[in-house]
Amino acid sequence: MAKTNGTNWLRAKGSASGSKVTFLELFFDLVFVFSISQLSHVLAAHYTPLGAAEAALMTFAVWWVWIFTAWVTNWLDPDKMPVRGMLVALMMLGLLLSASIPEAFGDKGLLFAGAYVAIQVGRSLFTTYAMTRVDRPNTLNFVRITAWLVVAGVFWIAGGLLEHEARLIAWVIALAIEYAGPAAGFAVPGLGRSTARDWDVSGAHMAERCALFVIICLGEAILVSGRTFSELPFSGLTSIVFVTGFVGTVAMWWLYFRFGHGRAAHRIEHEETPGSLARLAFTYGHIPILAGIIVHAVAVEFMFSHPHETGDLGIAAAVLGGSGLFLIGNLWFKGATSGQLPLSHLAGLVFLILLAFAAPFIEVYLMGILATLVLIIVAAWEYRSLTGTETAPTLH
Repeated sequence: MAKTNGTNWLRAKGSASGSKVTFLELFFDLVFVFSISQLSHVLAAHYTPLGAAEAALMTFAVWWVWIFTAWVTNWLDPDKMPVRGMLVALMMLGLLLSASIPEAFGDKGLLFAGAYVAIQVGRSLFTTYAMTRVDRPNTLNFVRITAWLVVAGVFWIAGGLLEHEARLIAWVIALAIEYAGPAAGFAVPGLGRSTARDWDVSGAHMAERCALFVIICLGEAILVSGRTFSELPFSGLTSIVFVTGFVGTVAMWWLYFRFGHGRAAHRIEHEETPGSLARLAFTYGHIPILAGIIVHAVAVEFMFSHPHETGDLGIAAAVLGGSGLFLIGNLWFKGATSGQLPLSHLAGLVFLILLAFAAPFIEVYLMGILATLVLIIVAAWEYRSLTGTETAPTLH
């Protein structure tokens, strides 16, 4: 237990409340509804190779802020006042981060970088203090993490002071440092590196936190579709696009929750080294899932605004790419937590690749219908193979 002035700031591991997701954690997640909305709008408004690269970088950054906080609240108890104060402060900084997203590569670059570094370094320092004198392995872990985040922070702040391509390069270096950290065990000269056994996490808590974040992202995709539909004149075509976007989002929900989430929660709870599985399946494996949902929301906007467009490979990449990224993420996630790669998902990716060859000759809204149909087929295939209707092969 971490104690300061006799006050325990850590969760009671092994108890029913030790893995419970608190209301404050859900409240914290609401900030990221705004972030996801901002990211999808930025990508739709600046849909160029450079704009896509910038949106991708910010998506990686937003996810990293969120998942690092999820790891921290796996140990710290949000019902304790100091932890609660820390999370509220992170919410405020997260709101600044989200608000600066549209101009992160413009006039608000330093605001974006400053908010990001304050969240990452501040949270890590707080957690280090909470662990001090009580949990030496985790104290050393967070000292190492803080060191990596400070080094990356130099590049974040430098990028905020630079402009154009120089900013992008500096921020790519910063992200590369942060993303390499877990895989490298946050190795620091003189302090060594972390091991998988050091990261004793509550698997149930981690699985539920990520599931709730996926729900938030899917909900934002539905909101984007509904808002766009409400602003357009009613017609048969807009109704078809609206239904297509909704059904596609529901199919994504089904693919993630019907078999993926529950099995992952059970597996990680009974894993000898849950930290290693959590890093692979949740920290890294959920990135393409998040990206797929954001790109799907952008694709629905394009289906509304350019329904009869043909031959635009950029729009085709969004329409097919959203479904493809989501399937890749689920393939990674389910493979890591079950030890088997879903054959249904692999087949779905093959179907999408085949559709890409036909994309120049298909109108955008029809391509969206076909991409959604692929998700439905994958979901039906997986449901059939995993409910005993037919014998599940080694790769289901």
